Amino acid sequence: MAYAKNISSDRGLTWRMMMTGLFLVILWGLITAILFAIGLGITFIAIIMFAGIFSQYWFSDRIALFGMGGRIVTPQEAPQLHALVDRLCAMADMPKPRVAIAEIDMPNAFATGRSPKAAVVCVTTGIQARLSDEELEAVLAHELSHVAHRDVAVMTIASSVGMIAGLLTRVAMFSSMVGGNDNQNQNNALLEVGVMLASIVIYFISYLLTLALSRYRELAADRSGALLIGKPAVLAAALVKVTGDMSKIPQRDLRKQEAYNAFFFTPALAGKQSSSLANLFSTHPSLEKRLAQLDDLERRLGQSAA
Repeated sequence: MAYAKNISSDRGLTWRMMMTGLFLVILWGLITAILFAIGLGITFIAIIMFAGIFSQYWFSDRIALFGMGGRIVTPQEAPQLHALVDRLCAMADMPKPRVAIAEIDMPNAFATGRSPKAAVVCVTTGIQARLSDEELEAVLAHELSHVAHRDVAVMTIASSVGMIAGLLTRVAMFSSMVGGNDNQNQNNALLEVGVMLASIVIYFISYLLTLALSRYRELAADRSGALLIGKPAVLAAALVKVTGDMSKIPQRDLRKQEAYNAFFFTPALAGKQSSSLANLFSTHPSLEKRLAQLDDLERRLGQSAA
């Protein structure tokens, strides 16, 4: 269910979040079973898992803001930005999240936080400089839709599976290399290879699940954001402008932000990613697909108005 009265829930997104959660639980079970089978205590495994998930979930907003160099701003520090967020929250009939600015030239925005009540919406100085107020409002409507759909928290938890899998398997490998006679060392070496392969498979599956959910949630946020402001063409214009200007940002700066691509309005990539393989490993649907959806919404809204 959406967290805003005037932003409807997306059944497709809700179903995908549920299925992603189900598969992630299965992966968690596999990780636990493997580590328990090689001799790690269930209590130790549970503590590590809980600590990893809790830190990723509880501090996700601080981690993202720190990584982006963002800071929370008051209405006195950024009156125009706060005014846009206030207006959109009033239109959506939803609580206002905290507002942040990242002082980097890369044009982008993102929403983060462990829950709608602890959400943060952040924009870069780069996107503020490049977009009109109307276009920036459209981008903010997109980000507020993420908060309303509660997909930010689900993405945060989903991204933690690979991290925990890597951490726990490293612990297991270290444990397998400690002590023992020659036969034990040989067995430990085989066990280490098996654990490593299992870790790779689990990480790869969790990675693909996260990417698939990320692509769909962007389309859902585009739809909800465009419908909230009633101007799909404005959001489309913002998408084209931001994507086009992304290629002007130095590659080294884009690479620094790649870890946050799943949370960005547009990915920190230069050039088009048109191949089917690139799309499979992309955090966002193609620009063409996003624009086609917004163009269809614009036509339908125009027909309704007529």
